[in-house]
Amino acid sequence: MILMHMRGTPRTMQRGPFARDVIRDVMTGLREALARARRAGLTKSQILIDPGIGFGKSHAKISRFFARLPEFARLGCPIVIGTFTEGFSRRSVGPPGETPLPPSERLPGTAATVTASILGGAHIVRVHDVAEIARVARVADAIRAST
Repeated sequence: MILMHMRGTPRTMQRGPFARDVIRDVMTGLREALARARRAGLTKSQILIDPGIGFGKSHAKISRFFARLPEFARLGCPIVIGTFTEGFSRRSVGPPGETPLPPSERLPGTAATVTASILGGAHIVRVHDVAEIARVARVADAIRAST
């Protein structure tokens, strides 16, 4: 089972004020979901966690996830990250102040976030451009294995 953090519902997740400490908010939500899953009879070996990059987090706060991803390992479950063509990659790859890039031009952003995720401890990455990102993941895995 993958437990993913999402602020609100798909309709409401980008409305209202965002958490001051987004990492703490997500960790609290995932701890609660993990506790519910355990009460339902699942073992930690049956559970993966996903902080839900882009699901109700402001663009400005998403970059913190990559720097602090190792903190999610404390939950004791493998980490899943999906950053494909999401708003973060769309806005981060293009020049500041310009129109966000279309999906066909977002591969560099996805590659960068996948690399950061793997180096930060992600066990699984969800992507659209599988062949290209598989090569990126192999390099990131090799770098991580050498540390």
